[in-house]
Amino acid sequence: MAKIAYILLCHKDPVAIIRQAERLTAVGDYMSIHFDASANPEHFKKIKAALANNPNVTFAHKRIKCGWGEWSLVQATLYAVESAAKTFPRATHFYMLSGDCMAIKSAEYTHQYLDENDADFIESFDYFESDWIKTGWKEERLIYRHWVNERAHKRLFYAMFEVQKRLGLTREIPADLQIQIGSQWWCLRRRTVEWLLHFVKQRKDVVRFFRTTWIPDETFFQTLVRHLVPEDEIRTRTLTFLMFTDYGMPVTFYNDHYDLLMAQDYLFARKISAEAQDLKRRLGLLYAAEGVHFQISNEGRSLFKFLSGRGRIGRRFATRFWETESTLGRERELLIVICKKWHVAKRVLDRIRQVTNVPAIEYIFNEQDTPLPDLGGIQNTLEKRTRHRRALMRMLFDYFETDRLIVCMDPENLDLLNDFASDRSVTRMLEIECQFSDDYLIGHAMRVGLAGEQTSQDTLERLLPTIRNDMVHESDQIRDSGFENHLRLRENASEDQNAEMLSQFLAIPHEKAREIASTDYLFAD
Repeated sequence: MAKIAYILLCHKDPVAIIRQAERLTAVGDYMSIHFDASANPEHFKKIKAALANNPNVTFAHKRIKCGWGEWSLVQATLYAVESAAKTFPRATHFYMLSGDCMAIKSAEYTHQYLDENDADFIESFDYFESDWIKTGWKEERLIYRHWVNERAHKRLFYAMFEVQKRLGLTREIPADLQIQIGSQWWCLRRRTVEWLLHFVKQRKDVVRFFRTTWIPDETFFQTLVRHLVPEDEIRTRTLTFLMFTDYGMPVTFYNDHYDLLMAQDYLFARKISAEAQDLKRRLGLLYAAEGVHFQISNEGRSLFKFLSGRGRIGRRFATRFWETESTLGRERELLIVICKKWHVAKRVLDRIRQVTNVPAIEYIFNEQDTPLPDLGGIQNTLEKRTRHRRALMRMLFDYFETDRLIVCMDPENLDLLNDFASDRSVTRMLEIECQFSDDYLIGHAMRVGLAGEQTSQDTLERLLPTIRNDMVHESDQIRDSGFENHLRLRENASEDQNAEMLSQFLAIPHEKAREIASTDYLFAD
């Protein structure tokens, strides 16, 4: 059975560190601690005294001062790993943790998971080909030398960089290494750790190179593991669940996140709030528990993105400079069917095609595989269609040789509706108001990744009102926009009422509109 040596890098909160060590070693696992040498020495004394009689705890054989973005973080990790490998010969895995991490699965589940997955878990994406680095320096991290801490000595840090840049003092990356990048939170097997420590002793040139790279904790282990271990034995993921806000800050978890954390396909999570005492208590008890069944739904990231995005009001895209003076044409009519239930809108369009000869296109800005003619590449991606929306519509009018065109849109596309409504052409909108049952909302949540097959009923019950209110909010925003030609087709309206709306929308006789409105299955789910 797997036995884990946890590698803990920390610099504060001695009480939390002591409790974490006691929890994780109580079931037979191990821990090696590196406490930052620049931190309060009294805190370190307190930790050592409290854990002195715990045979499953050891400390890095050397303590150093650590700084963000520096080699010191890698060196501290190596010291802690070396101590763990020497002190705990029965350890089968080595797992990187911080003081803000906590287990979100039981030790029983964790050990079984590692037994069943004989691999190293570490993010290792190609440094130059991947988009792991979103903004800022990329090549500059490696080909220039960085000797001082960027946060402590900012002016000197950038001055030294500028001097090297002006003088062309670049360096080569070790020829036999393909630099990788990823999260510092990894879990490696003992054999891999032993290979890595041996490599570090043998390849001083590689260590010298990484010593003066910037933020090496995101590249050192990631690169060496990929260099030493066969590709099919590496899982390019972390077993620690962490998320970031739009501003690049780690998401912090609180007391009410217990069920969400348990449902994620991860073994640990960070960051747990220092104030979340009840969450810490429950997770602490969880690690030692036996026979716990976990329903993995793994919707955490998509659910966070959905909930954090609500309430942001504003247009997603500003008008592009090439569209400022563009128009679909004064003589043209763009008819937009707006509906959250895409299958209902598609049925309406299908009946419109049967009754009229107006060209109709389904969710052109929402579905990648919407059938479209070749328009020179502008139709290839949703991003291109949205960015060049007016040009796209003009080309479709020309392709169909028509002055009337129908398209479908999701109610969330308010920015597009505003844009087309402001055009010199005639824009008419038919909003289809549907009833949303709980079963439909659950299906919707699963389709968009907010829930999974194993999502608990309690989570669904809390989520459904939010989704329902979000749909109502989208409809309210459309009404509040005050569009001039905005008509509504309602599921609970009579056939005559809906026929009148269709008649005005399509400019067809009431009898023909009634043929569409009388379709039996029009609103069926």
